[in-house]
Amino acid sequence: MTNFPQDIYTEPTPDTNTLGNLGPLAAMAGIWRGERGMDVNPKTYGAEHQAYIEHTELHPIDAQTNGPQLFYGLRYHTRIVKPDDVETFHDQVGHWLWEPATGTIIQTLSIPRGQTAMAVGKAAPDAKSFHLRAVRGSETNGILSNPFLEHAFRTESYDIHVTLNDDGTWSYEQETILIIPDKAEPFRHTDRNTLTKIGEPLLNPTARAAAPEALPA
Repeated sequence: MTNFPQDIYTEPTPDTNTLGNLGPLAAMAGIWRGERGMDVNPKTYGAEHQAYIEHTELHPIDAQTNGPQLFYGLRYHTRIVKPDDVETFHDQVGHWLWEPATGTIIQTLSIPRGQTAMAVGKAAPDAKSFHLRAVRGSETNGILSNPFLEHAFRTESYDIHVTLNDDGTWSYEQETILIIPDKAEPFRHTDRNTLTKIGEPLLNPTARAAAPEALPA
């Protein structure tokens, strides 16, 4: 059983500096571009390999509490296109959250095809890599899909492995297991990319308010 405190109401006083309290997520804060993406997705004839270009922004949010529980996090938006194309190939929003007290990392994600998920993992504060997982049917790290997706492309699990590279880039590999009615075996839908920083993150509101340059002369 999880050892939760008896007092579930009293909130801690968080630090206003979210960027200084993100643990392993700190290296992901900012604006990023990846030009070597590869998506393997299902088609009637089998697997399609699709190259993609990615733009993603991750900006710190003010600390969040659930009674005594304390999260620091990043709000993100990812937009993906095919090379030489303007139409959005994939759009995704959500949060990356770090709980210092337990070493828990959470990724929430939502895509505009009627699907949302929450993946959970553990890591040390100075970790250079970590793994998160969501599983269909779980009440704590689950996956929800609209009725058509549940019928035609049922998502059984979602895994993401993140690596923070020494050159300042970061990489991910994702695997989504799909059950498709006309496929004899589960389909491994995979995505991978390496992201290079092209811009700095915006400070969270309370950090901006506390910054000396934000104070009146």
